[in-house]
Amino acid sequence: MEEPWDFEFLSRIVDSLVSFLAEFVDDWLANDMRVAVFKILFSWLVLSLIAIHFAWKVYGNTVNDMYYRQGTGGQNGGTPDTAPHLSGWENAAREILKSHHE
Repeated sequence: MEEPWDFEFLSRIVDSLVSFLAEFVDDWLANDMRVAVFKILFSWLVLSLIAIHFAWKVYGNTVNDMYYRQGTGGQNGGTPDTAPHLSGWENAAREILKSHHE
């Protein structure tokens, strides 16, 4: 059977975490260029994540509707009107040539 984690091990982890956080706070409060750059980049990351979150709340359903085509049958709502290896213009040209030869 495994031995349960002893109190000493947990106290070392907590002490390490507290010392890391104390050092982080000291660095955060320092007027250093490195800290200023970190604050700017961290703020940019947080603002970007918030903007992505709100954009997804507003436009998420629209994106899902565009991704999953509406229709009957098939995994994504039906089959396309053109062959997968031809673009729409090539397929239209092929139909015109086919009608002229027939």
